[in-house]
Amino acid sequence: MKSIALIAFLAVLAGCSTAPRYDTTYDAKGQSSRARFLVLHYTVANTPASIKILTEQQVSAHYLLTDDATPKIYRLVDENRAAWHAGNSSWKNFTQLNNSSIGIEIVNAGWKDTPQGRVYAPFPQAQVDALIPLLKDIVQRHGIAPENVLGHSDIAPLRKQDPGPQFPWQRLAQEGLIVWPDAARVAAVRPAFDALLPDVAWFQRKLAGHGFGLVQSGVYDEATRTTLAAFQMKYRPLDISGNPDAETASLLEVLTTPAGTPPPPMPVIPPQPWPATPAATPVTPAIPVTPSAPLPPAAPTLPTPPMPTTAPVPAPPAEPLPGALENIPPTAPVPATPPVTTP
Repeated sequence: MKSIALIAFLAVLAGCSTAPRYDTTYDAKGQSSRARFLVLHYTVANTPASIKILTEQQVSAHYLLTDDATPKIYRLVDENRAAWHAGNSSWKNFTQLNNSSIGIEIVNAGWKDTPQGRVYAPFPQAQVDALIPLLKDIVQRHGIAPENVLGHSDIAPLRKQDPGPQFPWQRLAQEGLIVWPDAARVAAVRPAFDALLPDVAWFQRKLAGHGFGLVQSGVYDEATRTTLAAFQMKYRPLDISGNPDAETASLLEVLTTPAGTPPPPMPVIPPQPWPATPAATPVTPAIPVTPSAPLPPAAPTLPTPPMPTTAPVPAPPAEPLPGALENIPPTAPVPATPPVTTP
């Protein structure tokens, strides 16, 4: 009897602990993935150290891609949960992107400072080839737009440089994974910026329009320089000085204006004054010639007796020249040629 009562009691407990049943007949149209952004990082550590850091410390990522000859992809956090990889971050109107992004850490040494400047480590081709299918799978399943596939340096430019200028962003563009400026449009707008570079306020507005969280100070400060360098690392990695120049302005213009937008007008440069033209010299009008009366016939010319011809008279000796020529002995005199008389 006690056994029957115990079984009944356990059955009641089991019924109370059974999870609710859900009917999934309907699927709402108004929904989207919680993952709006995809953020790429480098680890600045080897694979064993990266695994230890990303699994035992407070920092984490959804995926870790190794740099082995045949790279491995570790999934460390379920995509439905937030990984702690973005930190204090922003892009466009969104902040604190941990809750709205998927993070991928890539094993890479990062950078080191040398006497020749900062040197960034490259990404092996096998690693890039393994990354592309992973990115395509994630953006397809979550509907992540190309303009939201970002680097850590995009969402936190004042703190982070990863994945750095060696990362092959253009390869991702060729795969349709990120937005890339059209080269023909860049060439079309470049002459206007070569002729007249915009002021710092223009660059700050364009960087903010692209997505960076940048204070619009109107001053070329360290925050502006660092944000420009982050933009250049992605789209112009050969020069990441952070200087505002015509090439950077052209890239920003194309990335922040819709296709078909006419290029900016060429600046109107005031004409330079020409030097004053000297006054023309007045021309004296010609005096008209009045015909004169005919001259009388000339008198007959008498023959002139021939004049005696003499030898040419030698020129006087030149004055002695200064210097060494003073010591040259004089030339012996040449006897004069007697005059020849013509009969």
